[in-house]
Amino acid sequence: MIPFSEVLQSLPDCADIDSIELRDGGGITVGFIENKPGQSGSVRVYRTLLDRHDGRIDRAAAVAGLALYAEHTDDARRQPGRHPNIDRLLAVAAGAEGFGAFIRRRPG
Repeated sequence: MIPFSEVLQSLPDCADIDSIELRDGGGITVGFIENKPGQSGSVRVYRTLLDRHDGRIDRAAAVAGLALYAEHTDDARRQPGRHPNIDRLLAVAAGAEGFGAFIRRRPG
């Protein structure tokens, strides 16, 4: 397994993104991922998934995302709640409803 730190190096830079707003099928906001320390890696993962899966996190996108999170996926399985952005993908991969997203860009 390639470590998450190496996976991140292969993903697009997200310096232009302020946050990603996650929305359910009815358009209701169900979460935010802010581009700040501790979450910037998730912004890069989710942006990649959204780009590759037509702006939606469906089962296929969730499975792909779990692979990108590498060793953190195993940690999330052992400690539910510790990695909420991975927990969302685990739920969708297991059959929960997928979601869309709105990417908020940084001004300028």
